[in-house]
Amino acid sequence: MKAIVISEPGKPEVLQLRDVADPEVKDDEVLVRVLATALNRADTLQRLGLYNPPPGSSPYLGLECSGTIESVGKSVSRWKVGDQVCALLSGGGYAEKVSVPAGQIFPIPAGISLKDAAAFPEVACTVWSTVFMMGRLSAGESFLIHGGSSGIGTFAIQIAKHLGVRVFVTAGNEKKLAACKELGADVCINYKTEDFVAKVKVETDGLGVDVILDCIGAPYLQKNLDSLNFDGRLCIIGLMGGANAEIKLSSLLPKRLTVLGAALRPRSPENKAVVVAEVEKNVWPAIEAGKVKPVIHKYLPLSQAAEAHSLMESSNHIGKILLET
Repeated sequence: MKAIVISEPGKPEVLQLRDVADPEVKDDEVLVRVLATALNRADTLQRLGLYNPPPGSSPYLGLECSGTIESVGKSVSRWKVGDQVCALLSGGGYAEKVSVPAGQIFPIPAGISLKDAAAFPEVACTVWSTVFMMGRLSAGESFLIHGGSSGIGTFAIQIAKHLGVRVFVTAGNEKKLAACKELGADVCINYKTEDFVAKVKVETDGLGVDVILDCIGAPYLQKNLDSLNFDGRLCIIGLMGGANAEIKLSSLLPKRLTVLGAALRPRSPENKAVVVAEVEKNVWPAIEAGKVKPVIHKYLPLSQAAEAHSLMESSNHIGKILLET
């Protein structure tokens, strides 16, 4: 099969389409012929040599895909050859074929094309597992999403609004903020020209929001704590701004704040299977009802993975970037 290979750690040009061996399929796995995969920030970090795949995972990039099942392991019962599916991966999506634990496979939601379904597994599993399963966001609460126009952000806005949550977002320009508003965001904050802490306080009568989803890390840590309501939960899923920060612990105690950190890729297959089952139960019906739609900025052929990475690193996209095999 063909796959994108990192010739050496470095800039996007190091991504090369090469012939490689087909993946092996274990008894509890299925082999998917990939139609499409989607970019995630983790892919750019792996390309730079900063984020290695978990032990035993595919060495190739790609944390989600959609396609058709070509073979099934002998202990797999739910899936059969020919099924159209999408999947959460620990790697291997930037290839023509990928082996996937059966517990990480989703059916294609009704009304969504096989290609566009590749935009859902990683964002849906990330947001549902952190914001809802760990952060317990519920109807009537308020929710701040940093990077509202990202793949994670555009999904999080829609599922939160569908579930009766008041949504705040930050983004870096008016075009991105307009896209967030169109998806349902209630309060849109330009982090380059506005102080998001002050804006949140004004919009919540000085209380703060109940849950924050953060991908920035260190530079936002104290600001996020200052933006939370009593019993507020800060969910940190990325460290784009840095990993080391100092905070005033005195800001945690009186408001009973919780700081949560989570990463999806290092979870065990058993843990991922639990998340996938919860997402299929709680999120897939919202997608099928048209309440949550794929937001796709651009489709590119797999051979143009380098261009796709350059686009992601420019931060000029809104939503997901997909690669087609």
